[in-house]
Amino acid sequence: MNTVPKILLIYTGGTIGMVKDKKSGALYPWDFEVLQERLPELQSLQCDLKVASLSPLKDSSDIGPLDWTQFAVFLSDQYAHYDGFVVLHGSDTMSYTASAMSFMLQRLSKPVIFTGSQLPIGDMRTDAKENLITSIELASLQEEGIPIINELAIYFEYKLYRANRTTKMNADNFEAFWSPNYPILAEAGVRLQVFKDRLLPRSHFPFELFRTLDQNVSILKIYPGITAQHILTFSKINHLKAIILETYGAGNVPSDSSFLNALEKLIASGVFVINITQCMGGEVTMGHYKSSEALLEMGVVSGKDMTTEAALAKTMHLLPLFSEGSEFKKAFENNLSGEQS
Repeated sequence: MNTVPKILLIYTGGTIGMVKDKKSGALYPWDFEVLQERLPELQSLQCDLKVASLSPLKDSSDIGPLDWTQFAVFLSDQYAHYDGFVVLHGSDTMSYTASAMSFMLQRLSKPVIFTGSQLPIGDMRTDAKENLITSIELASLQEEGIPIINELAIYFEYKLYRANRTTKMNADNFEAFWSPNYPILAEAGVRLQVFKDRLLPRSHFPFELFRTLDQNVSILKIYPGITAQHILTFSKINHLKAIILETYGAGNVPSDSSFLNALEKLIASGVFVINITQCMGGEVTMGHYKSSEALLEMGVVSGKDMTTEAALAKTMHLLPLFSEGSEFKKAFENNLSGEQS
């Protein structure tokens, strides 16, 4: 006898769960326990839907690594009891959180889909209802009782993306996210089209939770006028272990010797430097231009075509596991969860 998939909807906070008080105009969190009463369209979905709200609910601007650990542990505890998960999260830091989950929840054999909205669910023109309903539908997709999607994903404005390939690109449009270096996984139109050849394969190894993150990471964007002094200020940060360096183009930095010497001094002190392009698309290829040869020689880690969000999450994930330079570099430059080509 076939059973419908069991889906857990998890509300963490954010715009999607807000409704407006008719008298005061103030926004307040919606009671998701009565979700199916408010959204009768959910009755037509072929799934057994349960709802859970994390406490306290948070605006995504306030969500950080400690919350990521809470989310990962909660999902791990529920993992065996459901066939798929939909996580409602504020859009501002969704790519950061979902990227982190892709490294903390390893070897998935079922979907974890993040979604949210640009307008509250109670607004007349809201994008929340479509994002929510289609995310649940995607999490419920199965073939012969086996989930079709087996990875961390973000669904927004008719498109499903690999989570650790995304970045938020627009604060005003409904199409808020973009995946610059990897194609979409699915698209909702008149019919729901899943591009199966783009999905991560189903893991045949047991699911594993990695709950420990190291937050001693900073991000530095290279810009015209940056000096060696800017680099050396990072050496004064207590316990700093890694820097995500957002470089020009294919991984280029100024060729000024004092700037490069300061960077090399930082690396010699034990700080890992990861090279990520600040361009919206493309990848780091150190040594391709003379302005990046020095980075290659001093042992800078290549972020290839990763987003800054994925690089930050991956660094926090790997630091507790690899303390030796060559081991960390090898692990970082290896594809773990579909985050790089």
